[in-house]
Amino acid sequence: KKIEKKEIQEVFDSILAEFKTCLSKGSTVELRGFGTFEPRLRKGRENARNPKTGEAISVEPHYVAAFRPGMELKKALMEIPVEKK
Repeated sequence: KKIEKKEIQEVFDSILAEFKTCLSKGSTVELRGFGTFEPRLRKGRENARNPKTGEAISVEPHYVAAFRPGMELKKALMEIPVEKK
């Protein structure tokens, strides 16, 4: 049976929505063999700069999504040949 592109998109969108829900609740999402997504707290800063305007701003502490690659992904990436210049 051929799977329609629209069906694949719906499944993929629902998986991403579940990731977003889990991460926004502070949970970790692990994909065995691929890696782990987790929320990490970034410290706030008083003397930050807006890169577009150069204006001095303060940044409150906040969470960001972080990714740690799994061992299988790391091994696969190590097998990519590196061009020497």
